[in-house]
Amino acid sequence: MSQEEKAQVRQVLNSERFLDCVPRQVYATLLDEGEYLCHWRTMYRILDEHGEVRERRNQLEHPPYIKPELLARGPNQLWSWDITKLKGPAKWTYYYLYVILDVFSRYVAGWMVAQREAAILAEKLIVETCAKQGIEPSQLTLHADRGPSMRSKSVAQLLADLGVTKTHSRPYTANDNPYSESQFKTMKYRPDFPERFDSPADARSWAQEFFRWYNHDHRHSGLGLMTPATVHHGQAKAVRQQRQQVLLAAYAAHPERFVRGVPTPPELPSEVWINKPQADDEEQPQPK
Repeated sequence: MSQEEKAQVRQVLNSERFLDCVPRQVYATLLDEGEYLCHWRTMYRILDEHGEVRERRNQLEHPPYIKPELLARGPNQLWSWDITKLKGPAKWTYYYLYVILDVFSRYVAGWMVAQREAAILAEKLIVETCAKQGIEPSQLTLHADRGPSMRSKSVAQLLADLGVTKTHSRPYTANDNPYSESQFKTMKYRPDFPERFDSPADARSWAQEFFRWYNHDHRHSGLGLMTPATVHHGQAKAVRQQRQQVLLAAYAAHPERFVRGVPTPPELPSEVWINKPQADDEEQPQPK
């Protein structure tokens, strides 16, 4: 091969399209597209001449991703949303459960079951949920991972029109969307969670009962053992005061049973973070 031909092959191998592909993959892809540059062994030799035969995925430069640091001090300030698969009646068949979760209250504000994952379905759910919760412009941040529906231009435009700020998790970082992940785990570890669903209607029926339980009956350990609905609808203070009265009555009847003094019910957190920033004194090494 001439030096010009070798330079052309190297340019193709190191292009943005093929930078993280091994020569065999490039060779086969080009053949399928009706193009032949040289054999894949020759591609390796050309790369070796320039010291470029190594783990090619390490050569791909990814753009920097900023860690999301999101704060909610009340309901309807920060939502997270995600999609999970539900197994259908036969192998390789799935239904898709879309869920919008309020991060502060853990309240499931909106959900739906569909037969496919699509941005247009996500848009419909977001619009309906925002209307149902009375979301005003500049009130809400909506956080999601980096799935195709979450990053679609149509969803981004919709959120801009609604005055909703959008944020995304970093790639392959499950901890950047922990509340949706935790909610799905609670759902799938329920004793009555089916191995498979017979139809979309079957999945919707089960989900409807589950979310009723999750919002109104599930006492959440991260909410001072209150239900998401109690916190979301501003009833937490009254419920905690009622619990305190019950505990005071129990203490008055049998103070000897409370070795640590007057009991108090669990506190409700005043703020909830996704990736709470570390304090400066925790980040900087202390002098010895």
